[in-house]
Amino acid sequence: MKYVVLGSSAAGISGIRELRRLDPDSGIVLVSRDEMIYSRCILHHYLGGERTMEQLNFAEKDFDRVYQVDWKRGRTCTGLNRENKSISLDNGETVSYDKLLIATGAHTYMPEIPGLGEAVNAIGFRNIEDIQVLKEAAAHAEHIVVMGAGLVGMDCVTGLLDAGVKPVLVETARWMLAKQLDETAAARYQEAFAGKGVKQYYGHGISRVELDPGKRITELVLDDGTCLPCDCLVVTAGVRANVEFLEGSGLTLGRQGLVYDETGKTSDPHIYGAGDVSGARPIWPVAVKEGIVAASNMAGGSQRMTDFFASKSTMNFLGIPSMSLGDVNPAQEEGRAEICQTKDSYKKIIHRNGKITGAILQGDLAYGGILQQLIAQKVDITKVKKPVFDIDYSDFFHMDENFEFYYEMNSQ
Repeated sequence: MKYVVLGSSAAGISGIRELRRLDPDSGIVLVSRDEMIYSRCILHHYLGGERTMEQLNFAEKDFDRVYQVDWKRGRTCTGLNRENKSISLDNGETVSYDKLLIATGAHTYMPEIPGLGEAVNAIGFRNIEDIQVLKEAAAHAEHIVVMGAGLVGMDCVTGLLDAGVKPVLVETARWMLAKQLDETAAARYQEAFAGKGVKQYYGHGISRVELDPGKRITELVLDDGTCLPCDCLVVTAGVRANVEFLEGSGLTLGRQGLVYDETGKTSDPHIYGAGDVSGARPIWPVAVKEGIVAASNMAGGSQRMTDFFASKSTMNFLGIPSMSLGDVNPAQEEGRAEICQTKDSYKKIIHRNGKITGAILQGDLAYGGILQQLIAQKVDITKVKKPVFDIDYSDFFHMDENFEFYYEMNSQ
């Protein structure tokens, strides 16, 4: 058996580990644009000087030797021939496979803003090359603007602050981290970042960019006419799956990216997918799990992606820990919200028809484990006769006639 894995981030690396664990003798080829393994989740630590390049590595030293991998570094896949079961690389090489794992991830999406496509000083915050450029810009640029206040955008802002830069933040939503937090929880972060000197513009997008003769951005114009000086624009407002090389291959692609089922299998039984290439669940733990599941099934197993809670985000910006679970900003008719707030903590739980559908914890995250179980197991909380914020594991442990404990979630 010959396995080929495309991509050396979370999904690809976890997939290789699982393949080698299950199949010690087969050949494994890794093709990656990157020449080293690094975590994209902590790139802001490298930007801020808290970690070295070596400390970004989340894999074993000499990974390719440890797992007996033929690693084609610095190479990209340019085409797929399903009939011949082979891929083409950018150097003209052809690599055959018996089973293929596509874990090529995603790239920064540059919005169709007049002037942006021509700008030479607009970058993403996705790859190590982006960070190298941004580190250089941070050393001399006076006006760095971050477009997008999602998790990646706030990582970028934090890294710039650690590097001694006070960036400007522009976000089309009405508050920061709009997918993870409500307006109340976001306000605490916004105040904290403002206290660090970060100017923030919410509810406004960039309508155009002004360029000098060298195609460098000098100014951003917001949709309300506000003009912001800009020496460097960091775009973190969205990503697109790296599936361009699959066009014309006959492999099923969706609006967001590569389509595969809960086993990782695509429309071709010899090809699997995992991670951000789906465009569906862009978080690290899901990518790792998908890589393991896909690899297991490639090696003859029967795993499925049914044992995780994908809509979970944890963050700790400026020393303020927060956790977001599920849908935290539902329409009024889609859930009832209960809130418990003190000086140091904020808790919000949304439930509908007796089932918790979303929650926010800020300051004190101790209740997070219980909430994840309540949501994942679809527990009917109306069967527990106590306030929702007081539910604990003891409500689901019971003692039988032999004085032995058993666990029952009362799920439906």
